[in-house]
Amino acid sequence: MNDTPRQATRLEAIGGRFDPWLLGAMLALASLGVVMVASSSIYQASSPFYYLLRHVMFLLVGMGLAYWVMRTELKSIEARNHLLLLGCVVLLLLVFVPGLGVSVKGAHRWITLGVSNFQVVEAVKVFFIVWLASYLVRFRDEVNATWTAMLKPLGVVVVLVALLLMQPDFGSSSLLLAITAGMLVLGGVNMPRMFGPVLVGLPILAVIAIAEPYRMRRLTSFADPWADPFGSGYQLTNALMAIGRGEWAGIGLGGSVLKLNYLPEVHTDFIFSVIGEELGFLGICAVVALYALLVGRAFVIGLRCVEMRRHFAGYVAFGVALWIGMQSFVSMGVNLGLLPTKGLTLPLISSGGSSVLMTCVAMGLLLRVSYELERTQRQVALRGEAAQGANDAHPPVAPVSPPPVATAANSISQTLRGTSRLRSRVEPTFERIA
Repeated sequence: MNDTPRQATRLEAIGGRFDPWLLGAMLALASLGVVMVASSSIYQASSPFYYLLRHVMFLLVGMGLAYWVMRTELKSIEARNHLLLLGCVVLLLLVFVPGLGVSVKGAHRWITLGVSNFQVVEAVKVFFIVWLASYLVRFRDEVNATWTAMLKPLGVVVVLVALLLMQPDFGSSSLLLAITAGMLVLGGVNMPRMFGPVLVGLPILAVIAIAEPYRMRRLTSFADPWADPFGSGYQLTNALMAIGRGEWAGIGLGGSVLKLNYLPEVHTDFIFSVIGEELGFLGICAVVALYALLVGRAFVIGLRCVEMRRHFAGYVAFGVALWIGMQSFVSMGVNLGLLPTKGLTLPLISSGGSSVLMTCVAMGLLLRVSYELERTQRQVALRGEAAQGANDAHPPVAPVSPPPVATAANSISQTLRGTSRLRSRVEPTFERIA
């Protein structure tokens, strides 16, 4: 009787461990980001360290937020999923409030916080991933079985995308749609049903993409940037020249020429080009390897969580992995000329207050998932040891075999009963023939 309370106390006292591979990849990318922001932005402001100090400040605040998330139980976050969804809608509406929303080059994507502007879509990505993970847990069976359960999250993301397109922000809209589709697939949606919304949505996105003249220019310049190297192809041609100058080992840290007011947005959207110029092909391979480690490890942890029936944790890991993986792929693809030019930052490396803050929060979520997974695995192992110890202390009593004579008698009687039933079932009856 006294073993049960002690066992419960021991289980509650068990802690987890933050995944070292995740933590190492995050710290390596963040450290590289500090170095490259310092190198790329040194000629971008009147003070050579303006953007560096700003980046470090946001990174420290983001690390504080990440630490707070890492100390928070996932069940507490899951319980507030509806508030997070409401927060997505409210944030996307706040950018249109006079005096609070900030317009830059005709785009309404920021709200003012006094000391700095905040791009609301960065928070929306995190909030929506948490809400969708909670939804997939609550309606896991229905999502695979019914149209209604599958279409509900698609309807929610369409509302969010409509608000994003009003800003306008086509790149973040496409990213949010891709994250939703990926999480639904990993959550077990019926794939034939999924083809319908995809086939309807892709032509609509294509029409939206070519409806604006500036988006059409980006598509044409992506196909042949050298046709207009001083106009629509200016960003891409300079990015390609920067990467080409780096060759194998780069020209050395701090030695970039294209960052000297030739390449625009050099410390944010096009920082990958500076990495290629200063660190070369080997530096590019190192960055790609770090993102592959981070995203791959997140998927592995998510799969293990699902196997342990911790579905919310697993779906959160899937969502963050999809976000970081796709955004880093798009950012690097734009710099390499593989994708049309789009303003998406390189997670954990590019300068940008909103992106740095919310990416750190997402990393805190991933680390919390890894912690609770490790804790669950240890608790399961302890339960198994306790059950094995109980079996060793009280071995099961072997059943007593009946005497041979009784066994033989029972066997014979069963055989006779079976024979009698067989005879009554198959013996034919004959009628007199007149």
